[in-house]
Amino acid sequence: MKIPRPLAGLAATAFVATACASAASPSPAATGGAGPSASAGASGSAATGGETPETLVIGFVPSREADALVETIQPVADYLTEQLGMPVEGFVSTDYTGLVTAMETGQAHIGAFGPFAMLQAVDRADAEIILQSERNGSATYHTQFFTNQPDKYCTDEPVPNEREVEDQPVTFLNCNGTDRGPDDSPEGPIGIENLAKVEDGTTVSFVEQTSASGYIFPATVFATAGINPETDIEPLFAGSHDASVIAVCEGQAEVGVSFDDARTAATTECDIENEVVVFAYGPEIPNDGIAVAGALPDDLQTRIKDALLEYSQSEEGAATLEEIYEISALTEPDLDALEIVRDAARELGVTE
Repeated sequence: MKIPRPLAGLAATAFVATACASAASPSPAATGGAGPSASAGASGSAATGGETPETLVIGFVPSREADALVETIQPVADYLTEQLGMPVEGFVSTDYTGLVTAMETGQAHIGAFGPFAMLQAVDRADAEIILQSERNGSATYHTQFFTNQPDKYCTDEPVPNEREVEDQPVTFLNCNGTDRGPDDSPEGPIGIENLAKVEDGTTVSFVEQTSASGYIFPATVFATAGINPETDIEPLFAGSHDASVIAVCEGQAEVGVSFDDARTAATTECDIENEVVVFAYGPEIPNDGIAVAGALPDDLQTRIKDALLEYSQSEEGAATLEEIYEISALTEPDLDALEIVRDAARELGVTE
């Protein structure tokens, strides 16, 4: 199948990215009904740039059920309130676009963004990227490709892989060399040659169009496999990583994508442990991170960064960040690596 020129260029970007990386509005319902407080407006000028709001708002986007995340983020807001000496509220946006819009309109001042959404926040809200996530010592992550038809996509027998769900061991199935220990971080790509088995018209479950691991980078992988992600397959945008897993488990799609391993976040009556088999990993992607509104005073931006770093190094903070996004550490951002994401999105035509 012939790939249009922009997607052909995108395919090359994806695998250059692998080498380089290895070296809507907020939803009041999701916040329990309140949303960002009206008191979050600015109260006066600061000595060095920007204005200090009466209340800081920190926003998150769920990788699983929003209600569960609302409770989990509260300790972060409480810690920042104590360390900064000013009220800090947490809220859960429906998606990254909503969180970017919230920062752009002054409704959020701190945000936990995916890699592409961080760049959107910089471009649209003049945000400053202050921290980046690490997981199991790695500054990158990858897309996982999974299926409910392992006989078609697996070249070997799927093997059990142990994970933890709510501190309990759970076993999932992987094939084609994607099996790993619960704390391992193998580098992609692995097994992507098996994507050539995706037939015309196959329904593929993605997350959302602005998700790096849930659409942007897997689209580059499909393009490399000779499959136009816009015309050769039937895309289904599930809206979240766990929903993409559920869509494949329930048979709404034959193949799906998410971050590795979103199966642990999915809650459904469907038998994910036996029905959803990971068969490939995409190229490495720079991790998500934290950005702050550029309109905040410079000294406040620094204090927020220092407080979050200190929190991540505490026992309580480490446990909370692990529960929210499986973050094992917060580090200085690699801004050059993030440009890989911008290049991939530009080639794909994703701008919003």
